[in-house]
Amino acid sequence: MAEDNKWKPPGDEDDDEEDIDETAYKSVKDAVLFVIEVSASMMTAPPHANSRKADRDSPTSAALKCAYALMQQRIISHPNDMMGVLLYGTKRSKFSGEDESTANPAYPHCYLLSDLDVPAAEDVKAIKSLVEDEEEFEQLVVPSDEKVSMANVLFCANQIFTTKAPNFSSRRLFIVTNNDDPHANDKAAKSSAAVRAKDLYDLGVIIELFPISRPDQGFDKRKFYDDIVYNQFPTDPEAPAPISAATKTSSTSDGISLLSSLLSNINSKAVARRALFSNLPLEFGPNFKISVKGYIIFKRQEPKRSCYVWLNGEKAQIATGITTRTAEDTARTVEKVEIKKAYKFGGEQIPFTPEEISSLRNFGDPVIRIIGFKPISMLPVWANLKPATFIYPSEELYVGSTRVFAALHKQLLSSRKMGVVWYIARTNAAPVIAALYPGAEQRDDNNDNNDNDVTATQTMPPGLWLIPLPYADDIRQNPEITKLIRAPEPLIDRMRTIVQQLQLPKARYDPAKYPNPALQWHYRILQALALDEELPERAEDKTVPRYRQIDKRVGEYALEWGRELQEQHRA
Repeated sequence: MAEDNKWKPPGDEDDDEEDIDETAYKSVKDAVLFVIEVSASMMTAPPHANSRKADRDSPTSAALKCAYALMQQRIISHPNDMMGVLLYGTKRSKFSGEDESTANPAYPHCYLLSDLDVPAAEDVKAIKSLVEDEEEFEQLVVPSDEKVSMANVLFCANQIFTTKAPNFSSRRLFIVTNNDDPHANDKAAKSSAAVRAKDLYDLGVIIELFPISRPDQGFDKRKFYDDIVYNQFPTDPEAPAPISAATKTSSTSDGISLLSSLLSNINSKAVARRALFSNLPLEFGPNFKISVKGYIIFKRQEPKRSCYVWLNGEKAQIATGITTRTAEDTARTVEKVEIKKAYKFGGEQIPFTPEEISSLRNFGDPVIRIIGFKPISMLPVWANLKPATFIYPSEELYVGSTRVFAALHKQLLSSRKMGVVWYIARTNAAPVIAALYPGAEQRDDNNDNNDNDVTATQTMPPGLWLIPLPYADDIRQNPEITKLIRAPEPLIDRMRTIVQQLQLPKARYDPAKYPNPALQWHYRILQALALDEELPERAEDKTVPRYRQIDKRVGEYALEWGRELQEQHRA
């Protein structure tokens, strides 16, 4: 486990560990800066309504609440990551090292509400106070009468990332706005903003746009933001760009609230996509390779201790572990060069040198080599040993990888075929025979009218999946077949009615609607302790059945089934 490795001295990692440590890919530091527009339209709350689901907040207020909620999550789950909040279009101006009384601010109409840093309890409390106190919010968040330069906003963000997070490998800029063309009649301002966006891109900052469409008009990214939000693969102009659907505001006060929509979108991008492997060759044949990256899309989340804390001093401090090996008989310190590795065979310990162990485990360089193709129908549902790995093209080693990958993906989908590959994930890893399964893009549209609407949220990207296949040694014997007790047909018919009445919406299970109650309770307790809040009395568990609704739907059918069961028992 990742936390156990912190107690090992440098260079003491076990090289022959075969199972990959997936938790290590979460140790990359991430810096997120919210850039939220303040304007008359962004400050306008929706019409009042009596519905509980009605939108109560203006887009700016909803975005701040979203930033506060995300900061609450990350202060516990990602304690080393940075977060900041920058408002632009404000009447007041404030930057790092400046106060509001500065005569000539460096970045006019830009207000640095929370500087980019590891969130402390005081930072979270300050934003909480702002979003909950309407009077304080209205005094601070006042739209400017003058237009703000987007080039100036992006340059301000550039300075923040350069000074606060210069060595972070993941830096992201979240822009929340409902103005799709801030410089409609100023080509020079548009060009200047595009240059500043290119500077951010060259710095390694990823710009994510969260567009909010107004009730009277949509959000057209082609007017301005296509030149600001860069393509994932700039070296391949024909590569598909990531699609960020516009978050809709409701024209009435009913429906899904704006806050829920924003929070749903941002939570989907809150965790940076850590590559399980990067630039691994996907080999079609001799001298024909492309490069791909692999991602873990599905992984069980569990409460994990990220560090040890010493509490016996004046204030809590993170403890640094040191490991020392000692001899059992003399208690003397044993050096690493004195330790040898051996395998037990025939009752004896047979030692091996590190070079011999490496040669025993070496099956070749890391590669995904296609060795054939089979119909998808030949892949049984039980042939699954480990979670599948999602792979996507990378242009870093071979330019044009995206086009070849897209052609392979399209052909496999249309022909209902899958690839069979020889897969070595990393150096010294055991080879695996895997299925290269094509996955189509999946979208979830809240409006059930049109599943192909461009505003639908992408729930699963198009790509290929590596599914490890079992060897003969991995397959166990089936259990002995016993005589099955089959229910009578009348009981089955009545139970069929009950099952049909208890169908989930759209007849499918959506895991995004059911957070892990044990995990959420663990983080809620940590949050209360860190922010000096009152401890909650009970956990919010969305997996608890809705008994009243169940009784309303199938109560009478269940009683009929019970009466039928009694009759069958008497018979």
